[in-house]
Amino acid sequence: MIFAAILAGGIGSRMGGTDTPKQFLPLGDRPVIIHTIEKFVINSKIDKIIVLTPKNYINHTNHLIEEYIGDNEGIVVIEGGKTRNDTLMNSINYIGENFTINDESIIITHDSVRPFVTHRIIEDNIEASRKYGACDTVVPATDTIVESVDGNTISNIPVRSNYYQGQTPQSFNINKLHSLMCSLTEDETNILTDACKIFTLKGEDVYLVEGEVTNIKITYPYDLKLANTILEDQHD
Repeated sequence: MIFAAILAGGIGSRMGGTDTPKQFLPLGDRPVIIHTIEKFVINSKIDKIIVLTPKNYINHTNHLIEEYIGDNEGIVVIEGGKTRNDTLMNSINYIGENFTINDESIIITHDSVRPFVTHRIIEDNIEASRKYGACDTVVPATDTIVESVDGNTISNIPVRSNYYQGQTPQSFNINKLHSLMCSLTEDETNILTDACKIFTLKGEDVYLVEGEVTNIKITYPYDLKLANTILEDQHD
């Protein structure tokens, strides 16, 4: 089976000027999160879409889905966790409790605030995670990367061609992901930034899938303005 986990557990503290989590802010004629969910609804290969939100936004999310997408048994909304890692584990636990999975089952994890993910990117994630067990969506770094250990002076300027900017989806063999997550030490858990780091910490390969520059993450007010511009261009 193929599952999609839409990670919407954050509260969007960096958006500023609003108490509404950024995934629920309007983008064009509908909320950001609806644009994102729709990208997975139209993919017939995906068996179940799991949307993970703050507990007090579960009912709101269900109402939005009913309003904009309609009655869809392929979507379920559950509670996210305190951290990204907790939210991911909640999705895996839900799958394990409600479905029979095997060594072919995969999970596509995606930020709810990346509404411009393309069909091609999702398809490439499905193919790569089936073949390699883990993949990350990336684009080549365009700016020079500057490392500073002390935050004041340059420690190193690495070769830019070796560096990429991570996006989502990140997709995995579910059994492999669950096994690695359960093997993490407390120290390893504390330094996690995303699911792919789980694999790299354990010496497991993660395959690269080519992303898109338009597959932006809406984090700051400027990002929302840019997203509206991208949306207008797509509709022209």
